[in-house]
This record gives sequence, structure tokens and C-alpha cells, in this order.
Amino acid sequence: MSSLDIRPAESCQYDIVSLGEIMLRLDPGEGRIRTTRQFRAWEGGGEYNVARGLRRCFGQRAAVVTAFAKNEIGLLLEDLILQGGVDTSQIKWADYDGIGRTVRNGLNFTERGFGIRGAVGCSDRGLTAASQLKPGDIDWDHIFGTLGSRWFHTGGIFAALSETTGPVVIEAAQAAKKHGTIVSYDLNYRPSLWKGFGGLDRCREINREIAKTVDVMIGNEEDFTACLGFEVEGADENLTDLDVDSFQKMIAKAVATYPNFKATATTLRGVRTATVNDWGAMCWVDGNFHTATHRGGLEIMDRVGGGDSFASGFIYGMMELDDPQLAVEYGAAHGALAMTTPGDTTMASLTEVEKLVAGAGARVDR
Repeated sequence: MSSLDIRPAESCQYDIVSLGEIMLRLDPGEGRIRTTRQFRAWEGGGEYNVARGLRRCFGQRAAVVTAFAKNEIGLLLEDLILQGGVDTSQIKWADYDGIGRTVRNGLNFTERGFGIRGAVGCSDRGLTAASQLKPGDIDWDHIFGTLGSRWFHTGGIFAALSETTGPVVIEAAQAAKKHGTIVSYDLNYRPSLWKGFGGLDRCREINREIAKTVDVMIGNEEDFTACLGFEVEGADENLTDLDVDSFQKMIAKAVATYPNFKATATTLRGVRTATVNDWGAMCWVDGNFHTATHRGGLEIMDRVGGGDSFASGFIYGMMELDDPQLAVEYGAAHGALAMTTPGDTTMASLTEVEKLVAGAGARVDR
């Protein structure tokens, strides 16, 4: 049991609403961006991936708040979102000028990496419609009050897109809190996004303000250090089991600073190679730590979106099962399964997650 006071499902149109930018991911498969002659198209975005995971794997009613330029790429993105079962009625459409001089849709070129060659991402997201969202553009009282949502999720990638998107997060989170909706936030620190307007100082200023509105804070040790200024003593760049005590001390500082935090969660990843990782997770809920099953030597097909799939599994466990230990186990299992398939978004089923949580292996399922 937890202290999260989650609205009853029958009082809300949605179980989960996410706010974030969704880009068209162009994937060269086993090849490289710089030499490929073909790409496979997917949709993806840190905040959106969570809502889609909750819809496709966990059967929750999901909607996304974002913005697209109304052209063929925007319509393709809408079609991909619809295929994922996520409600598109809250998308804001911007008039397209014909060449993208004033507004456009984001592209994300991503190669998966293999062995000693790490994954590579190359984003093309300047002047996107989502990055131009500003306070007042979205009727949050309609979404959280009239329609209703049990949970609201957003994150630091969207907050870092422009000078206006951080304030949009604050506006949305405050409205969600007013209507009794649980707010989760994934810090997701990306220095390349913040360097254009204020760097680390601006990152901390915005994220510290956002943190005041958050019920469930998600992030790894780099995220907490960069975005909120909490140091992990003795931790290296890959948090492993040996560093868990240090991370727990940092979380203790964080929840003392932000007593509104009712839960925090993090993945524990050790990178051996691009295709072999150690994988686990931990959460803090109402003063107690819970650690998921550690999976050493996990084979990775595509690591992008693993953390988002962890977040969706963890949210499901807290929202539907009301059990912190099961929540972190479901999150870790879902993240592990999501990294065995290509693309940002999950292809796992709830049955597969439940079997992995129960300790099932990789035998053929006939």
C-alpha cells in the first residue's frame, strides 16, 4: 500500500495523460546513419513512450498532449500514435508554412549500436511545434477537470526544449494537482538540450520549480545530480549494486528537500557493451526502499526507450496494484522486455511481463 490518493477510474476519461514532444524516429536497422540507404520509421518521445506503454502493454486509457505542424509528416505521426491506441484528441495542430521556416515536426535518427560500438542519436528538432508550446495554449482545466485523468506524466526532455516549455510543465502540473491527479516526472537530463538557453544553471532553476509539484519523481543518479543538485558520493557513471547505498542517501536528501515526493524510482544499469547490460531498478515509497530483481548480462537489441518502459510498468504497479515492490518489479521487467525489440516503444504484453516477474525464462512458448 502507498499514500498515493489516486482518483477512481470511473470518475475519469483517462488513466494517463502525457505531455511531451513526439518525433519521427528514423532507424537504419543493423546499419549506420552515415552509410544507410534506407530507414524504418517509428514514432517516439520520452514522455509519450510512457503513455503508449501503459496503453499497449497494460491496457490503460491513455492520451497525449503535444503539438504538430499540420503536414504529411505530422499526419504520419498521428497515424502511428493511433496505431498505438493513444488518444490524439488533445494534440494541438499548427499551420505549416510549406517549408518549415517557422514551424516543423521533429526527426530523430537513431542507430542501435552493437558490442563495443555504442548507440548513436542525431536529432533534428529545431522550431518544432511542440517546442513552441507556451503557457495558455492548452486548457488544462478541461483535461484534468472536465475530462479527468488519474495520472499525469511529463519530463525533463520536454521541459528542456525551449524557454517556454518548462513553464508549460509547471502550468500543467499545477492544474493536475488542483484536480487531484497524480503527477510523475522523469528528470531525463540531456545536456545538449539545455546548452542553448542557460545550461546547467537554467536546468536546475526550472527543474527545482517543477519538483515542487511532483508526487512521483523518476531519474537516475546523473539526473538527480544535474537537475536538482544532489550529489552521489562515490558513484561512477554506471550506478551498480555496489553504489546503491550512496544512491539511497541521495534520495533521502531529495525527499527531505521536497516533502511532496511520495515516491521516487530509478533504473540501475551497468553497461558492459552496447548489447550486454546489467539491469535492475529501485524505488522509494513512503519512507521504504524496494529493489527489483537484478538481471546481469541482459542482452539488448535496442536500448532506447528502456527507461520509459520501466516508468510505465512502475506507474501501472502503483496505480493498479498499489504495491511498491510489485511496481518496481513490473517496471524492471517491462523495461528489460522493451529492450529486446527495435524502436522506442514497447512490443511486450502484460502476460510476458507477469511471467518475467514470476521468474520465467526464455524457453519457447508454444
